[in-house]
Order: sequence, then C-alpha cells, then structure tokens
Amino acid sequence: MARGRVVALTGAGMSTDSGIPDYRGPDSPPRNPMTFQQFIGDDEFRRHYWARNHVGWRHMDATRPNAGHRALAELERRGVVSGVITQNVDMLHTKAGSRTVIDLHGVYGRVRCLSCETLISRVALDERLTAANPGFVESVVGADGVEIAPDADAEISSTAHFRMVDCDRCGGILKPDIVYFGESVPKPRVRAAYDMVDDAAALVVLGSSLTVMSGLRFVRHAAKHDIPVVIVNRGTTRGDEFADDTVHAGCSEVLTSYL
Repeated sequence: MARGRVVALTGAGMSTDSGIPDYRGPDSPPRNPMTFQQFIGDDEFRRHYWARNHVGWRHMDATRPNAGHRALAELERRGVVSGVITQNVDMLHTKAGSRTVIDLHGVYGRVRCLSCETLISRVALDERLTAANPGFVESVVGADGVEIAPDADAEISSTAHFRMVDCDRCGGILKPDIVYFGESVPKPRVRAAYDMVDDAAALVVLGSSLTVMSGLRFVRHAAKHDIPVVIVNRGTTRGDEFADDTVHAGCSEVLTSYL
C-alpha cells in the first residue's frame, strides 16, 4: 500500500465474505437487474421489484461487516486511508466504522418518493408493506430460503399477488434510494468522489471488476493525473491497463495483512 493517505474504491467483491454475492465474480450467476426505465414505466415491473425487495432487504439488513470492512475502518483511524468510495449499497463500511464514505450508488436503507422527494427509512416502509401483505415473506421463503442478489433483490418469481404502497404524503411512486441501471449518479456525489481521488496519494480498488463506467472513471482519472492505482480483485478487471499493480486475491486477506 502506498505511503500517504489512500482512497479505497470498493465493489461487490468487498462484501462476499459477509455473505452478499458478487455481481460479476468468477462464480457469479448471470444477473439481469431491473432498469430505471422499467421501474418507473411499468406497474408490474415495479410490483415485481418491491415483492422481491420485501424479502431480500432483510437479508441485507442482517449482514455484518467482514474482516476487510473492519480493517479498512481501522486503517482510516490510523490515518492510512482518507476515505471510501463504494459502489455497494449494503452500508457495511458505515456499519464497520468507516467515517468518510461516499455511497456512490445510494443505500438500501432509505426509500425516496419520486414526486415529493420525501425520504423514509426502509424499516418504516417495511411496516407498511408487511401490513399490506401479511404472511407474504413466510409464504415465499420456505424451508430452503431464497437467493439474494447484491442489491437486496430476492430471487422469487410468484409476485402477482403482492400489494404495493405509495408515498403516504403525496401518493407518488416510492423507489429505493439506489441508483438503478440507466439512471445517473447525482452530480454532487460524483464531484465529491473526484475531489477525494484528487487529494489521494493513491487509489486502491477493492473487489470490483470495474465493468461499468461508474467506478472505472475514477481509475482513469487517477491514472491520467499520475495518482498510483492498485487493484485487488479475484480475476482481471476492466481497469487493469491503468493499474500500477494488480493483486488477484480476496479483499479481507489483503487488508488484514496491513494491520
């Protein structure tokens, strides 16, 4: 790890040791996440999403930081790491004690009204959805449970009988405070991430294949401005050509070795 204060850019591979599956790891199944256009344009798509999320978000909420998250928080306390830019929505960096975190794609624990912009907690929405759909979770989970995707989406197919709820202030559409595919990351959030990279002695990528531009742009930016880039990931990434060093290993084992 470079001398001076380091910025960490983390992806789904950071959280696999916490039991949250990777998006594009070597052993990950094909995934077809819902797009922003599908969510806002079709009631049935929206119903299907909320039914699956009503099951999946509980698993996400119950997960705990792993050794890698805790090591990164400790390295921040020691002054080695200045902050974290995460592509994950699982809030595990914050739960682990990291203080400077940019949640690039939002977090699973908040819900936003697309009309009046009211924010509510996912816990508060869960109370309303549970009241509208008594017994739903128990009926779909069964004895063997369900597969959970990295965005708190449960792999269930029978959702036609699920009842959605709307914003209780204005009746608008409720959406998780998460950036969907086809949706842009808010510009102030992107600018804050660029500023964090600009102030860094090095950028360390942890557990991201950098397949989408959302994370890759920061690697390209660092390389363009002669900020050293180190990539820690199980397998090759789209950003390897910009890296000064690549480490094909798990995030937890690498980060804990620096404590």
